[in-house]
Amino acid sequence: MSYDYRKYKPFSPVSLPDRTWPDKVIKTAPQWCSVDLRDGNQALPIPMNVDEKLELFELLLQIGFKEIEIGFPSASQTEFDYLRTLIERNMIPDDVTIQLLTQSREHLIRRSFEAIKGCKNVNMHFYNSTSTLQRDVVFRKGRKEIIDIAVEGARLIKEIAKEHPETNLHYEYSPESFTGTEMDFAKEICESVMDVMEPTPENKLILNLPATVEMHTANVHADQIEWFCRNIKNRDCVSISLHAHNDRGTAVAASELGIMAGADRVEGTLFGNGERTGNTDLMNLAMNLYSQGVDPKLDFSIMDKIVGIYQRCTRMDVHPRHPYAGELVYTAFSGSHQDAIKKGMDRNKTKNSDYWEIPYLPIDPSDLGREYEAIIRINSQSGKGGVAFILEAQFGYKLPKSMHPEFSAIIQKITDDTGKELKGHDIYEVFSREYLEESGPYSLVQYEINAKLDVKKSGNNKHNVGISCTLDYHGETMDLEGHGNGPIDAFFHALQGTKAPEVNFLSYNEHALSEGADSQAVCYIGVSDDKGQSFFGVGVDSSINAASLKALLSAMNRIEKCS
Repeated sequence: MSYDYRKYKPFSPVSLPDRTWPDKVIKTAPQWCSVDLRDGNQALPIPMNVDEKLELFELLLQIGFKEIEIGFPSASQTEFDYLRTLIERNMIPDDVTIQLLTQSREHLIRRSFEAIKGCKNVNMHFYNSTSTLQRDVVFRKGRKEIIDIAVEGARLIKEIAKEHPETNLHYEYSPESFTGTEMDFAKEICESVMDVMEPTPENKLILNLPATVEMHTANVHADQIEWFCRNIKNRDCVSISLHAHNDRGTAVAASELGIMAGADRVEGTLFGNGERTGNTDLMNLAMNLYSQGVDPKLDFSIMDKIVGIYQRCTRMDVHPRHPYAGELVYTAFSGSHQDAIKKGMDRNKTKNSDYWEIPYLPIDPSDLGREYEAIIRINSQSGKGGVAFILEAQFGYKLPKSMHPEFSAIIQKITDDTGKELKGHDIYEVFSREYLEESGPYSLVQYEINAKLDVKKSGNNKHNVGISCTLDYHGETMDLEGHGNGPIDAFFHALQGTKAPEVNFLSYNEHALSEGADSQAVCYIGVSDDKGQSFFGVGVDSSINAASLKALLSAMNRIEKCS
């Protein structure tokens, strides 16, 4: 190998043999906090300007976030001005808490309090680094010195808060890089902060336990959270919060298991935007709950709008395979998947059930404002069920099952030849050209049906329907008459003795193309030629009789084209 895996240390797991989280089931949503405007913004190649942050803030409110970390106002004038804009324009609803981040350093804390003047609900989030690596490499301080930094910040915050009686202040402390901190030290420093802040069950201190760098598997993260929840003193006086990053690609899983392990709250971003590989994707996590019948307390029913605003404001793309939001996540190209989806959709229309049960679709795409026509798309890997689904879902044509192989073979040849995907309108154009357009050689000029024919003249008392019609055949006019037990049977008899190919009737299906008094009828007729090959024809007309005659002529035309 060209690289040496031996230079990396394996992570030492937490000793928790009596862990309980594997048996837990998430039944309620956690408390959510969006950090899109802080953690998400600071990770952008081009940070958002004030107008973009205002637009994204409005979107977060529309989704339903009640806690939003808006930035680091002590870090720059732009961040400071943004918070002041929100406050002075009265853009913060009374039921929303604004969270701002500050290091546990005096001048930054004082500047942060300057920024919140006049704000109703504020969560002052302060932190300092506690991990072994940060202590040794960055700060070169021992445990006591690191605890002193946290305690001094807590004391100063509590003192300055007295100067802001107009603000409903809450507090949050983060031992940064919690996952790289010894468990006993994380507990010690958090309890030292608690001693200063004196939280109560009615006024809890948020203890945020950030996986600032994801260092281990999600189950180890859950063990850390359960150990902490068990061992922290006065557990009822603190809210345990998660802030997972995605360095190993499992931030959502780590957060889910962390909730099972006892956490109350989750911080993250839309689509996982954040430092390096990103943060916990709150949309993904919330929709995972939704798919299990749990109210996520966040509304993603306008997913396309959310994606559009996010991409415009952050200049980041949403991957087409992104869970729940990606362009292709409700799309099936595989023929077997398409067939299963179509069967599930058909059953769902008739089955009286309170539950969504469609193969390959864990949630109903329409819940997110997505259209059903995007579910199945057609390329060379697609099957007959997918083609039929597109025609029904987008254009109202319910092809009989026996017709699926014939039309899908036509589509398959086109996709094989071109190597391209066919959109819905492309499929309909092929269908129309193949079955509906009267390109000859036969076309119906006019017809008349007489259902009161004298049965004695027919020689058979079942032949109680007569037809008189005029056909055009290669530009020549043919006047025909026939009798039968119905219009189609009479038309069959009228064709006897003409140049029309001999056919055997195989199947007949019909339905209304749409609802309403002005709806047209569509008819599908299957026949076989003298060689036993089967062909379908399709006819559409306001009259079901005319639609039937057109369908038969459509089949005959297709036989002649293939002969």
